[in-house]
Amino acid sequence: MKKTILITGGAGFIGSHVVRLFVNKYPDYQILNLDNLTYAGNLENLKDIENKPNYSFIKADIVDADKMNEIFTNYPIDSVIHLAAESHVDRSISNPLDFIMTNVVGTVNLLNAAKTAWKDNFNDKLFYHVSTDEVYGSLGETGLFLETTPYDPRSPYSASKASSDQFVRAYENTYGLPIVISNCSNNYGANQFPEKLIPLFINNIKNKKPLPIYGDGKYTRDWLWVEDHAKAIDLIFHRGKLGETYNIGGFNEWQNIDLIKALCKLMDDKLNQPQGTSETLITYIKDRPGHDKRYAIDATKLNQELGWSPSLQFEEGLSKTIDWYLSNEEWLNNVTSGNYQNYYITQYETI
Repeated sequence: MKKTILITGGAGFIGSHVVRLFVNKYPDYQILNLDNLTYAGNLENLKDIENKPNYSFIKADIVDADKMNEIFTNYPIDSVIHLAAESHVDRSISNPLDFIMTNVVGTVNLLNAAKTAWKDNFNDKLFYHVSTDEVYGSLGETGLFLETTPYDPRSPYSASKASSDQFVRAYENTYGLPIVISNCSNNYGANQFPEKLIPLFINNIKNKKPLPIYGDGKYTRDWLWVEDHAKAIDLIFHRGKLGETYNIGGFNEWQNIDLIKALCKLMDDKLNQPQGTSETLITYIKDRPGHDKRYAIDATKLNQELGWSPSLQFEEGLSKTIDWYLSNEEWLNNVTSGNYQNYYITQYETI
């Protein structure tokens, strides 16, 4: 069946992998990539598919309610995969209001636009909201986040995502809007903006800069290769049960310090330098406020109901990720210098 899918945040890290997967896998679908191209949105991530006939890019801000309504009026959108979000915890601590506007108000604007456009005729419609495991709060040394785990957000970022999740559920309950939600663990892979741990440290090691580690470095995260996340989104979009929540995780817990040391060893190998060279760059810094101790996702429901499981073990995925960044120095240089922001102007504004 032909579909017209609006993917928000499609120029970002996770979103670009989802857009690419859908454009290439479903040539009969029209994929609309909506992104405001803030600092983390990069159209260079999608150069390989930007001329495909089933792909279109729309520059817009989801905080602009009138623009969202206009887009739903101009295009026969029957599905939304909503990834657009402010996502960096440190930035949320510095400026919570930006996160409230984009993650909460922006999500409600999209919900309203979809509800209005679909006019209570919700057959073959879907609003798929992509969220985070951080809404569940922090775990002790044992236990896993389930879909039924009570929400306990600890940062402005996670509070804004928890709020947006609840608005999506409220629109299902109040208006009958067909929805599905997924909550995912930490992603890694190609095209990630280098404010996040893995690309930041790859770049810092390459340039012999310090590797800043919060506190004692014993914070634990569950890591998932971004392409496995995109495949999970594909499955949930097509086969997920309406109204359900699905947790997506890598069954792959690492303490930050252990991950960083593994990264250092791989970087030493790949840069042909003596083992231990990169580890000398490790620098412990003051912990950030409200730092959650441990996240760990139980993705059993997704596995049992839809047959999804991660395709890569972390060590293999980490090696592939390092290879990508070392082989794409131009991309990394453009991002770190800010030159990537010129791509939209040269590619689209001159047309």
